[in-house]
Amino acid sequence: MSDFWSGWIIVLTVVSLILITWILVANRTTSNPEGKTTGHNYDGIEEYDNPLPYWWFLMFMITIIFAVAYLIAYPGLGKFPGLLNWTQTGQYEKSITEADEKYGPLFAQHASTPVIELAKDKKAMKMAQRIYSNNCAQCHGSDAKGSFGFPNLTDNDWLYGGSPEQIKTTLINGRSGVMPGWKAAMSADDIANLTAYVVGISGRETDQAAASAGEKNYMTFCVACHGVDGKGNQMFGAPNLTDDIWLYGGSPVWIKQTLLNGRNGKMPAQDHAISSDKIHLLTAYVYSLSNK
Repeated sequence: MSDFWSGWIIVLTVVSLILITWILVANRTTSNPEGKTTGHNYDGIEEYDNPLPYWWFLMFMITIIFAVAYLIAYPGLGKFPGLLNWTQTGQYEKSITEADEKYGPLFAQHASTPVIELAKDKKAMKMAQRIYSNNCAQCHGSDAKGSFGFPNLTDNDWLYGGSPEQIKTTLINGRSGVMPGWKAAMSADDIANLTAYVVGISGRETDQAAASAGEKNYMTFCVACHGVDGKGNQMFGAPNLTDDIWLYGGSPVWIKQTLLNGRNGKMPAQDHAISSDKIHLLTAYVYSLSNK
């Protein structure tokens, strides 16, 4: 904040407080005789021209005194930091430090417990659920069943693997999965045939003639990532195309859109936001969702 704006805020605030105080004091007394009205009449009700009741006047004055005391003690007058030197950042860091001192030993205890064993600890999973709600539910949902473009964590269908080690790696480092679009490499008929083939290997009814024609393109463009059998590859995050579980929709229309335009999914790394002890606890929680 520049010195000009800081000074402007200070002047505006101080002048406002002085004017409000003057108005209250100036209207504390009146020269009008008791019972005189202002002349206003509404449905037969007239408004008396009397000063504020004394208790009401005191309440206003207490409010003004509180405001002045607050602005002296805390930030509020431009760049003046207040006599207590309070800051949001300082308060946040203090809260984090106090929480770490209180809960750190408990998290450390859980960190020494193997993930599979920890996943069976109901009290620990309640703690982990709160970590999940704060950091993961925005994308994967409060029930962890995901949504369009965000994986379901409860169905045991994993893009990058569902072992404790693989889940922890995903949480620490994040994931970035890219599927290229093929509209520049294939004709509209080729895309339609490949769509029919993908629908077919997922166990659904499809146009067999189109699927047979699409198999050649699959073996040319898709097999490197999704495999000859279409079961995917967790090393690349390439999904299984045979289990009828779809991240971006499994209808022929959505599959066609995926083939034409590709997909780009990214999960951010959490190691900068969550401590290693909490990541261990969160790993156990995610593991427990599909291993009940």
